[in-house]
Amino acid sequence: MLRCCGQIEPHPRPQAVCSAAPAVVLSGVSSYAGSGGYVVPVPAHLPDHVEIRRSARRRRTVSARVEGERVVVLMPQGLSAAVERCHVEELLAGLERRKARRELREDDLLPRARDLATRYLGPDSPASTAECTSVRWVTNQHTRWGSCTSSRGTIRVSDRLRTAPGWVLDAVLIHEWVHLSQPDHGPAFHALVARYPKYEEAQSFLSGASWAAQWPSSDPHH
Repeated sequence: MLRCCGQIEPHPRPQAVCSAAPAVVLSGVSSYAGSGGYVVPVPAHLPDHVEIRRSARRRRTVSARVEGERVVVLMPQGLSAAVERCHVEELLAGLERRKARRELREDDLLPRARDLATRYLGPDSPASTAECTSVRWVTNQHTRWGSCTSSRGTIRVSDRLRTAPGWVLDAVLIHEWVHLSQPDHGPAFHALVARYPKYEEAQSFLSGASWAAQWPSSDPHH
């Protein structure tokens, strides 16, 4: 859930200021608050995928969360339409920033994997210096989280990990990087991957995610 900081305007005014935005454009009027402010354009209509839920019990906070394909914005009753649009614009921008932080670009994967190998496998060990030419997202791995081709030095990572915690993705990268020099899951392999501190925790996370994927319904009786 993403929360909007600062105070909200409980009653409509001719010039309304959005909670945390130093300056807002409402109905063609620029309203300024504080120094070093910036102008936030307010859309004339809310996006179709946004749902506003107003509560008489909510007094000072505005928040947003994703429910399926919709973004639900929770806010107090009594705000003007202009102030509501301002809050929605601000919260949607925050959600997009958070999504962008989670989703790594494919070009970032190989440098990230190399850094992990050097840091946890040792800068001079055969495992960390294994030849790797590419690490990329793939969409056709539905029963595994990663794979590699050691003869070509390539690693493929399921795009289901795009929104996983970073330490989980790192564990998969370490796992596949070690496979470049250790093709099986023998003692040498396990000794190397265990150098990543959260490896076992990540395995538990992925096991739970794999199990949950088999049970799409949230109803425990289904």
